[in-house]
Parts: sequence; structure tokens; C-alpha cells
Amino acid sequence: MAAQEPVKDADGSRRQSRRAAVMLLYQEDLTGHAMEQIVRQHEVDAGRPLPAYGRGLIDGVEANRRGLDEEIDLRAEGWSVERIAPVERAVLRVALLELDQEDPPAAVAIAEAVALARRYASPEAASFVNGILSAAARARGRGH
Repeated sequence: MAAQEPVKDADGSRRQSRRAAVMLLYQEDLTGHAMEQIVRQHEVDAGRPLPAYGRGLIDGVEANRRGLDEEIDLRAEGWSVERIAPVERAVLRVALLELDQEDPPAAVAIAEAVALARRYASPEAASFVNGILSAAARARGRGH
């Protein structure tokens, strides 16, 4: 997967944008509705547009889904991407996309993903996400 230009977020924190992107990708996975419909409803509910960074993450995942899922399959030993719970799958897709950018640092992308998995899934999911993303960061020369 080619490195992508980072999207600057002048209209909201990256943490909020990342959380919104994960939740919207999760909704798309569960409902099968078009992402544009999901984003429009989110913006109506939130009373404001989706921040640029969140939109960039969603667009990046949508454009690179096949490659992201192939990497998840590769790194999730004994698990196929289809067997991974939708929220964890969304977290992994967003974080892998961020690992292909210079900013945020790999440690930040991983820590944020682990926090999202812990909050919306479970401590076990957080460990699973951490293992996959740590291996992906090392493979990119960005890990410990």
C-alpha cells in the first residue's frame, strides 16, 4: 500500500475524528448502508460536519479496504478478517491506514486503536489489536 499524505484536522481533535471514523465504519459494516448515507445521518445527529481528519480516514479505508483486510488476514494468526468482530475490524483498518502515514507516530496510532478497542470491545480485543498493529508497525520499520 502506498503511503498517503496525512490529513490535517483543523476542525476537531484527531481523537474525536478517529472515534467517529471507527463508529461510522462499524455502522457501515453492520448495516450495509452506503457510507455517504451514514455520514449524512451522523452530521445531522452531531449538528456539524464530520471533521476533515475523520473524513480522510473513512475515505482512506474505503479506497484501501482490500489491502488493509489482506494485512489483517496476514497478521491475525488463526483468524480471518471476516471472523473478527466488526468494531475491532474498523479499529484495525483505521490504525493500519494511519501506520502508512508519517503522522501520527506509530506509537500514537497503536495506543489510540488499543484505547478504542478497550472502550468499545473488551480488554481481550485490545490485546488482539495491539498484537496485530505492533507486528504491522515493525514490518514497516516503525515499531519497537
